[in-house]
Amino acid sequence: MAKKYTGRCACGAVTFAFDKDPDFIANCHCRDCKKASGGEMATFFAVPQEDFTLLSGRPKPFHYVAESGKGLDRNFCPDCGARLFTSNLESFPGLVFVTLGSLDRPELIEPRLEMFTKRRLKWAKPLDMPQFDSMPG
Repeated sequence: MAKKYTGRCACGAVTFAFDKDPDFIANCHCRDCKKASGGEMATFFAVPQEDFTLLSGRPKPFHYVAESGKGLDRNFCPDCGARLFTSNLESFPGLVFVTLGSLDRPELIEPRLEMFTKRRLKWAKPLDMPQFDSMPG
């Protein structure tokens, strides 16, 4: 049976799917997310690892130690270089953080909070949603 949400890299070599509607959907302004996204912030959401299914391809993990001191694996397509999801998060065991832009239908998911707003660039305006200076408690 097909899953509710699907995603892929830019070239289509790596595809994935999941069913659960995400609860934690964040615009993150931390320095780590800025570096990883190449933008002012990154939008990502948490999916339970047991619901996340890799359908095709072999993403290339890059192990990274965040500013928090905790490790994680950022997963990219080895062919086109698109960033897809983060796994093996020491701070959030059992979860996969999926990048919004990797979804086939990103319009189905809206952010619910902004975090690390202390790192927001002055020209970026806050959205009308809960704001957190650092990681929400």
